[in-house]
Amino acid sequence: MSITRIGLGPRMSKATHTDSLVFTCGEVATDKTKDAYGQTVEILAQLDASLAAAGSDKTKILSATIWLADISEFAEMNRAWDAWVAQGHTPARATVEAKLVSATAKVEIAVIALR
Repeated sequence: MSITRIGLGPRMSKATHTDSLVFTCGEVATDKTKDAYGQTVEILAQLDASLAAAGSDKTKILSATIWLADISEFAEMNRAWDAWVAQGHTPARATVEAKLVSATAKVEIAVIALR
């Protein structure tokens, strides 16, 4: 089995994949002035790009983990998620409140998908 690293950096890769699985890093928005909805939309676009680079797409997501800096923004995150997720292909998902890497980050998302 081979491992391919996408966006390899000194600390982490944007994504890694084997012949059958894709693992993305925890994505955060680059524009932290956006609200939770806007940050989620940006993150989901980043995930689309990472999955495509690994030969996958959102219909193949098996599991998603979502961290919110403030759980009261759950509905705003879900509004973006619900518009993006492929109906009939919804993954297992966990959402928790957590202190994120940046004080202005509102959302972080990581996924595991089939290739």
